[in-house]
Amino acid sequence: MKITNLTTASKIYTSNVYLVTGTWNSLDDINTLVDVGRDSLVIEKINNARTGVAKKKVEQVILTHSHYDHAELLPLICETYKPVVYGFTPFPSQCQHHRNKNDCSNYKKLYDGVTLKLGDRRFEVIYTPGHSNDSICLYCEEDGVLFAGDSNIIIDLVDGTYEKGFISAMEKLVRRDVRAIYFGHGSPMFQNCNERLRSSLLNMKKAVNDANCFS
Repeated sequence: MKITNLTTASKIYTSNVYLVTGTWNSLDDINTLVDVGRDSLVIEKINNARTGVAKKKVEQVILTHSHYDHAELLPLICETYKPVVYGFTPFPSQCQHHRNKNDCSNYKKLYDGVTLKLGDRRFEVIYTPGHSNDSICLYCEEDGVLFAGDSNIIIDLVDGTYEKGFISAMEKLVRRDVRAIYFGHGSPMFQNCNERLRSSLLNMKKAVNDANCFS
């Protein structure tokens, strides 16, 4: 599996956009974008990327959630590459075509626990409500890779409030072997991922317990 962040040189505010391809660009690999951001310069980077002979440059898009900085470019991506689009919301409002055509065969709703192939690897969809009600993470057991979107999974302070659904999602994440985390913004994490996740869950639970003590 190869993971390329297409927005490292972006001059405007946007999420990270990850192009996931297979190691050898085989015909059965699925060229995937994790989020599409809002910088049209990613089109040039996609077109210049090595994505395999006789294959679509982008075969599918997976939205970690539907906030504008992660999904604003979706209409242009759909028009250019005609990918299948996956998201947790019924239909992403950023794409006029999907919004007006409720039977659109190119848009598919995600559910917690389903698996999808990205590049040459299988990823589990983990629903992580909190940042938004349609936030997901994507986890690859084989490589220990986690795409986190904007889910606040690294928590260093004992404060804040956390809904039960997000705490349950964190409990699920700490049972996985995570060796690399790719965030929706900023640089990836390659060291001590499991330890940071466990520490974050403890901080969340302590914050909830403290809040209950004073309520």
